[in-house]
Amino acid sequence: MEFKEVIQQRYSCKKYDGRQISKEQLNEILEAGRVAPTAKNLQEQHIYVIQSVEKLAVVDRHTPCRYGAPTVLVVAFDTKNVYTYPTSAGPETDRRQSGIEDAAIVATHMMLAAANAGVDSCWLNCIHVDDLRKDLGLPENEDILMLLDLGFAAEDTKPLPNHFSRKPLEETVTYL
Repeated sequence: MEFKEVIQQRYSCKKYDGRQISKEQLNEILEAGRVAPTAKNLQEQHIYVIQSVEKLAVVDRHTPCRYGAPTVLVVAFDTKNVYTYPTSAGPETDRRQSGIEDAAIVATHMMLAAANAGVDSCWLNCIHVDDLRKDLGLPENEDILMLLDLGFAAEDTKPLPNHFSRKPLEETVTYL
């Protein structure tokens, strides 16, 4: 698929048919995250792959939004290995850091790679992240940014009605 088609056709899948993605598809998606740019190339992301019934049940306790996806990627980042931007005002703890934006870039790369590999996905951020982190046994120094559902859309699934509704560039871009 051409990149333009990938970004225009992908949508947030809200119902999966239960078929598992292939190991090759998963590796293609994970590799896209691995090569994503991060501030100072710190690569502070950590991706957890969840496919077991037991761990998917843990995810289900902390979000209503898995939608039956057979694979969930937990996108986290190491809070002790982030870049603090020197131009940010305020005390050291209030300064802008790279962790959230870097993890978001990684997640976006994986989401688009999924679409390119013929895998449907949904970006989940309606999560009780602290409880999920504890229940999955993730390190305390890692924050969860989001979950990425992966699978194949159920036959009757289609984009939400507002998916293709986009503001014109004139409303979202200003040339200075």
